[in-house]
Amino acid sequence: MQILNVLAPVFLMIAIGTVLQRSGFASPTFFKEANRLTYWLGLPALLFSQLAGSFHDVTGARVMLTSMLAATAVVVLIGYAVAWIMRVPGRAMGTFVQGGFRGNLAFVGLPIIYSLPDLPMADGSSTRTAVVLTVAPMMVIYNVGGVVVLLLSQHALGWRMLRPLAKQLATNPPLLATIAGIIFMVEGWTLPSSVDKTFTALGEMALPLGLLGVGASLITVKLGGAWRQPFAAALIKTAVSPAIAYAVGRSFGLSAWELKLVMILMATPTAIISYTVALEMKGDETLASSTIVLSVLGSVVALAFIIGA
Repeated sequence: MQILNVLAPVFLMIAIGTVLQRSGFASPTFFKEANRLTYWLGLPALLFSQLAGSFHDVTGARVMLTSMLAATAVVVLIGYAVAWIMRVPGRAMGTFVQGGFRGNLAFVGLPIIYSLPDLPMADGSSTRTAVVLTVAPMMVIYNVGGVVVLLLSQHALGWRMLRPLAKQLATNPPLLATIAGIIFMVEGWTLPSSVDKTFTALGEMALPLGLLGVGASLITVKLGGAWRQPFAAALIKTAVSPAIAYAVGRSFGLSAWELKLVMILMATPTAIISYTVALEMKGDETLASSTIVLSVLGSVVALAFIIGA
């Protein structure tokens, strides 16, 4: 019953977004602007308000973040190894690797964890604060890492890669909101009540609107005829990734609750934005879209197993 209560609202919201787009009730333009609003305003407001309102030690979050970073690095290496074994073409290799590690932390991971009890961590912080402190920098790592692997599949590592990387960092709203929230948290500053309520309200719209956007975006991606490569990438994302996270988290000394949270984040489906990035950077469009669709299906099984364990 707990599995159904946690996962059903998230994936039902995704399904509703798909129906709204498919039926024409909401136009593609609406979802495009809604996603833009969520990314530039709703999600930063959520991250900032969650961090600025917390004054706890963040030792637990640091260990969770370190575990995710280490696990992601291992998954990237596994992605390259599998791509080499499967003889994925050069330009498609970056798309394959990105699909295997770049999870949808903000619009799938956060809603699922927000559906779980907000238990206190070992350091006194809440689950939600610790997860936000983990998710925010990981989103930046995913953004930068996605650009790097796509560029490496087309060019050798060099100075020409610095410009797109710098752009990713300088124009990343979640990163800027995270930095601002941490400053407020460390300095002990407080927002006026009216401003705090405004940020909280904006943050509350981010998750449901983001889930609807994920569902709508699934209509625009196409499942290509060649299934072996996208199936392998989706399997890495939804099965191998949480398994690696379990092994790494155990070695880093995470508690059972912290381990579950990290595994949930690592089992999220491939981020929709990975398709857009692959398209813009001349990756394999069909491989990117097919991986997203298959990873959504795989994540349902993986997340149900993790939450029920």
